[in-house]
Amino acid sequence: MAPSRIIDLRKLLAERFPEAVRPAPAAVLATGVPNVDAALEGGLTKGAITELSSPSGSAGSASIVAALLARAAAERDFVALIDGRDSFDPQSIGAGTLRHLLWVRCAKAAEAIQAADLLLRDGNFPLVILDLVLNPVAELRRIPSSHWYRLQRLVESAPTAFLVVSPRSMVSSAQWKLVLENRWTLPQLDWAAKDLRAELKIRLRRAQANTWRGEERMEEVG
Repeated sequence: MAPSRIIDLRKLLAERFPEAVRPAPAAVLATGVPNVDAALEGGLTKGAITELSSPSGSAGSASIVAALLARAAAERDFVALIDGRDSFDPQSIGAGTLRHLLWVRCAKAAEAIQAADLLLRDGNFPLVILDLVLNPVAELRRIPSSHWYRLQRLVESAPTAFLVVSPRSMVSSAQWKLVLENRWTLPQLDWAAKDLRAELKIRLRRAQANTWRGEERMEEVG
């Protein structure tokens, strides 16, 4: 059949049987943080990149990562944490959680990207976290956009949720973009982690890809 006839047939099927040609809803991995799961319609999407940017260094990203590690331990899942600035404190979580964690310590963003490439190819982790929130913005700007698209292609074929934590929105291939807008006061820093997470202020941007029509758009949610 000629290529033009195939295109015409696909269009006809999309018009007459729209539900049949739409992709099935993606599986999600709950984070255990109610505000995040509500914004993401259930949790982190498997087979996709979710970016969590934290313009303020103390906006709550560390609390979210800690909640993800605790959830994984409770569910007996394994998590890979790629530490882009070697800043993770293992004493901040319990020994039981550490047994379910692969901690990859990196000094530079380039090393962290290479580690993410390797772990996504492996495909054995339900969740891979790439924490770049403390890496200098100037360093992160030198990461070519092609690297992010390569990582997206890798995660698409894996049963893995890939979370990138950054100081600013920069992952061009992310399907979901969350922005933390908190600025904690000194008294709030003494609150319990659960209480802090309940106060998280999150702005959401979502890329909606209608693959059966070849369209893509960005939606901003308040």
